[in-house]
Amino acid sequence: MLQIMDYSNEPCRDILCIDVKSFFASVEAVERKEHPLKAKVAVVSKPDNNGGLVLASSPMVKKLYGIKTGTRVYEIPKDAAIDVVEPRMALYLEKNIEIVNIFKRFVAEEDLHVYSIDESFLDVTHSHRLFGSTEDIAKEIQYLIWKEMKLVVTIGIGDNPLLAKLALDHSAKHDRSSNFIATWHYQDVQDTVWEIAPLRDFWGIGSRTEQHLQRIGIHSIYELSQADVRKLKKRFGVIGEQLFFHAHGIDRTLLSETFTPKATSFSKNQILNRDYVEKHEVEIVIREMAEENATRLRRHHLTTGVVKLSIGFSKDIDDRGFSHQLPIEKTDSSKKIIEGLLILFNRYYKRVPVRVVNVTFGKIEPKSALQLSLFDSAEKLINQEDLDQTIDSIRHKYGYTSLLHASSLSNGGTALYRSKLLGGHRSGKER
Repeated sequence: MLQIMDYSNEPCRDILCIDVKSFFASVEAVERKEHPLKAKVAVVSKPDNNGGLVLASSPMVKKLYGIKTGTRVYEIPKDAAIDVVEPRMALYLEKNIEIVNIFKRFVAEEDLHVYSIDESFLDVTHSHRLFGSTEDIAKEIQYLIWKEMKLVVTIGIGDNPLLAKLALDHSAKHDRSSNFIATWHYQDVQDTVWEIAPLRDFWGIGSRTEQHLQRIGIHSIYELSQADVRKLKKRFGVIGEQLFFHAHGIDRTLLSETFTPKATSFSKNQILNRDYVEKHEVEIVIREMAEENATRLRRHHLTTGVVKLSIGFSKDIDDRGFSHQLPIEKTDSSKKIIEGLLILFNRYYKRVPVRVVNVTFGKIEPKSALQLSLFDSAEKLINQEDLDQTIDSIRHKYGYTSLLHASSLSNGGTALYRSKLLGGHRSGKER
């Protein structure tokens, strides 16, 4: 017997999921006075390196050469007529802010969720009296972004965020005849959601989850929708139950509801430009990353009670690396935090090449007063705190690299290089 859900009690909102078509590449095309859909542009991180990565390619580049996000430099045809450019993350962030400000003309802040730098959700349920139907609002936003920024956006419309996202990914992005706008409602689920294939193309299902589902005889979204939800929950936990309801197009998320996590952490991750084979070079990177994270703590008047160090070894090593944490006295002191991380490093490090370093602070709490120690005098602690605050003040005024440890200028140091990055890529504002 066909399982069909009763949608009468499900949330029914007017949700837009808006994506800027090939955002980074489109911005670069507009900067060159070219139409984003006709330009041949690829934004490439480290274009001079064969292992460099394509971050975005214009629609024409995808169509003519099959080059998309994730393509490596060595895979780009040598004779391809492509304008290869380095990323300018600062510029892309500026454009993102401009786009978000256009969205805010149509919805209140609580009805706007910026999902990523190029994708946002808008709940326009309360906007109709001012701006017309959902489709009218979608077309007006599309027009304004084109008029003011010369960027093309695609829009999925749905009764909830999931349906809007699926409409965007599986219809709007690919249908120019509909002006890149597509609408999916609850009543359309059998003809839309159930037709998505393969499983891994469905939002929230990766290749690993797809394999797990296939092992229990589920090979399509339709089959997932007809499965026994109790068995799915027993096998996958709450994720199994969520997958079942998503297969029916059900998503009870309300954009206006905010979520406050029970716990928070500060984390920094770095993929090194080369394998680090010298122990002291890895220690330099750990010190730099710990100090940057500690600066964040002090800026927000917080302390940490746990430090965690994760080290990823070179891809040429069978052992993947290690990840361990250490409780420490609550502190925001760079010195104390670095000491804890180096204890972990020296305890678990193996003399093999290192490629990834991750530093995480846990048990984050508001700082109430100077944290006294059994091992250090109050005078010593006060002097260390004054030193940290002085360094922070100078860096805040003149930039992080205005004060660096001498070790950061050695071969192993990365602080100077990373200061020129934004979001892990070239900011485009380097001097």
